[in-house]
Parts: sequence; C-alpha cells; structure tokens
Amino acid sequence: MQLLRLSDVTKLTGLSRATIYRLMKEGRFPSSKRLSKRAVAWAASDMHAWAEECPTTTSGGTEVGGGYTKKM
Repeated sequence: MQLLRLSDVTKLTGLSRATIYRLMKEGRFPSSKRLSKRAVAWAASDMHAWAEECPTTTSGGTEVGGGYTKKM
C-alpha cells in the first residue's frame, strides 16, 4: 500500500491543511492513518477514489468533494 503524506495530499487535492482536517471531521474526506506519534498519512487508493467521486465544476467554483465548494 502506497501512503501519501500531508504535503502530497495538499498537492493532489489543491486543498489546504485546515480544509482537509475540517472535511475529515465532517466525514467528507478519507481518514488519515497514524504512522507514529507525530506522523500521519493517507492511503493513495483512498485519495484516488475520493478524487474520482468529486464533481469537476459548478457555476460558483470547483466542487472538491462531499459537496464542499472551493471558490475560484
């Protein structure tokens, strides 16, 4: 299983760290896996599946998953 660290996830999704953690708390983003006391990562397969489920655009911005809209 390939793991992605936070910097990889932010590059892949275009979301900020704060947005990722907020969406996780709301249940609209894949959960991270704890690697050690201070390190977490996400399964690459979970991230790719999440990205595939996301609609691409709306009139007001870009949908980025779970109904969350990022204004452009």
